[in-house]
Amino acid sequence: MEKILIEGGRRLEGTVAISGAKNAALPILVSALLTDGWNTYQNVPELRDVMTINKLLTELGARVETEKNTVRVNAGALSRYEAPYELVRTMRASVLVLGPLLARLGRARVSLPGGCAIGARPINLHLRGLELLGAEISLSHGYIEAKAKSLKGTDIYFDIVTVTGTENLMMAAVLAEGTTTLRNAAREPEVCALAEALNQMGAQISGAGTPMITIRGVDTLRPASVTIIPDRIETGTFIIASALTQGNIKIVSCEPSHLTAVIHKVREAGVTIEEEPGGLRVIGGEPICSVDVKTLPYPGFPTDMQAQFMVLMCLASGLSVISETIFENRFIHVCELQRMGANIKVSGNTAIVSGGKSLTGAPVMATDLRASASLILAGLAAKGTTEVSRVYHIDRGYEAIEKKLAQLGANIRRVQIT
Repeated sequence: MEKILIEGGRRLEGTVAISGAKNAALPILVSALLTDGWNTYQNVPELRDVMTINKLLTELGARVETEKNTVRVNAGALSRYEAPYELVRTMRASVLVLGPLLARLGRARVSLPGGCAIGARPINLHLRGLELLGAEISLSHGYIEAKAKSLKGTDIYFDIVTVTGTENLMMAAVLAEGTTTLRNAAREPEVCALAEALNQMGAQISGAGTPMITIRGVDTLRPASVTIIPDRIETGTFIIASALTQGNIKIVSCEPSHLTAVIHKVREAGVTIEEEPGGLRVIGGEPICSVDVKTLPYPGFPTDMQAQFMVLMCLASGLSVISETIFENRFIHVCELQRMGANIKVSGNTAIVSGGKSLTGAPVMATDLRASASLILAGLAAKGTTEVSRVYHIDRGYEAIEKKLAQLGANIRRVQIT
């Protein structure tokens, strides 16, 4: 076991490069199941979740080769159609193999997914969509069983916006007969990145980035070479890090257009954010102004930035209201921030933050990926030492975050727990 120790109070300065997006890399790696031959993926972040998806691809019979931030996948000898509980339980994104396996092999058996404990994320929308494409679905002993002699294009409407549902059905539909239309589809940059990767493989997808995606089925796909887009949530996390520490950071290898809502809200809080050649300049200062935030599907304020933004509001003057509309249990980090002196009251899906108080270092425990990031950010701004345990959560989504922060001047290190 490991923990991260942070001695707070240091101003962050320098340049930080953003890694590839985890939430883009996972579905794009899975898309290799749809074709024979070697697919090459560059700018893949070295994360626990990426390791898990590579293990899952290997379990299914694909060949996987890795070298630093490059991954090559060949699913030409795909031999199995079952994604076992041992792998799927640790990461919800594993359910993304369901659509490609069904399209390629006509059969899939996938354990019901696990992942962060941040609320119910039912996959009924995935399953309903696959049924509309012609699959027979059953649930037995904790597994989803899907069978289809052939998939046929159809019109699918999502009752609620679902990123993984959009991605799963898009991958299933690329080899279906005829045309499939996904309505009320997710618009996230990661969805667009998957659509672009599939099109490089020979798919015919249009409308990605809008609420209606059209997929014209093709007979076969070909291997492709794909570069993973920058991680917008890591970008947002470093924006907050600079704001909290009155820092002066240049963030490079990022895509500001993917983070418009976050940049707008952080600027509203009084932080200077300027676009420069190659990236963003973020200059923190005082005072930090209180700002209300409501999480929404893209292009709204991302739920994955809610916990980090809450830390900034802990130092702001006045009251701020943070409304979480995506996941019902995504305020678990509040109790840990309160241990550090934060004044936060939660009622249902709303958190009221009374800012203006200093945070103090304390032993805290990460409960999910983004909560762990928020606790590290709080430690940067706190007086004294913060100890963050259960840091395996942070390793699911941030590549060497403590090393990047240390290069910016933070007093932070990872230590082994005996």
